[in-house]
Amino acid sequence: MIELRQVSKQFGQRWAVQELDLAVPKGEIFGLLGHNGAGKSTAIGMMLGQVWPTRGEVKVCGFDVFTQRKQALHKVGAIFEAPVFYDYLSAWHNLEILSQYTAATPRQRIREIIDWVGLSGREKALVRTYSHGMRTRLAIAQALLPSPELLILDEPSDGLDPEGIHEMRLTILRLQKEMGLTILLSSHMLNEVEQLCTRIAVVRQGRKVFEGTLGEITRSRGLVKLRVNDFDRAAATLRAEKLITDAREGNLVVLAQDVGTDRIVQRLVEQGMSVYEITPHEETLESFYLSLMHEDAKAKSS
Repeated sequence: MIELRQVSKQFGQRWAVQELDLAVPKGEIFGLLGHNGAGKSTAIGMMLGQVWPTRGEVKVCGFDVFTQRKQALHKVGAIFEAPVFYDYLSAWHNLEILSQYTAATPRQRIREIIDWVGLSGREKALVRTYSHGMRTRLAIAQALLPSPELLILDEPSDGLDPEGIHEMRLTILRLQKEMGLTILLSSHMLNEVEQLCTRIAVVRQGRKVFEGTLGEITRSRGLVKLRVNDFDRAAATLRAEKLITDAREGNLVVLAQDVGTDRIVQRLVEQGMSVYEITPHEETLESFYLSLMHEDAKAKSS
């Protein structure tokens, strides 16, 4: 549904996105992660035809966004940056006006959307009386006006309270399950991404540093919890003998390929160390993401 090939964007002397390849399969909820300034919003802006790439190819729904813009964006809905509404008008009137930007939407379709997002009974109220959560629901209603096949959501839970975040999570799941939408979700809320997405990409300083499934992340990937009487000494010994490739957080090590926990225990005991625990460790998205950022920090300091 979305395909970026070697896409780069330069603003002045700064590269916001560099050689970005990305593929979002049909029917998935795909997470786009990265710290502030990593290039997520610039990438989404190019997907929506609002930012022109310096070089590279951007395709949405099989069409080039910049040479076939109408076809590419015909079945795309989006919440990008801060949604803007006419506060002095009702939600219903807002949706009627906004639908004219793409194609006139029948009243029955607007009614269905309002019911679906849970604004029934408040659709005639002025938008300025809406809470933040209700404005977010209205933004989703706007994104659904063109009967999209692809939905692009940029930080949809930003500013919501815990209840609102929970409702947004359920809404996104319903959109994918009941409407069959493909969803690109850009978010800094790792817990939400972990509960929603089947596949993610992580960008750092404008470059993609990971793309894969959540299963690939949460599998241990040779990560084990190691409790010993002297972790630093144990890690140094295991590194020197190339039995591990990384150590972090004072109790986690990454085993080298084809190295089992039995070899780790044997070597440490031979060195006179006490091993209290060695168990496979299932990595969370948060720990995986932070490890990527930690690698970046180490690279900058070296």
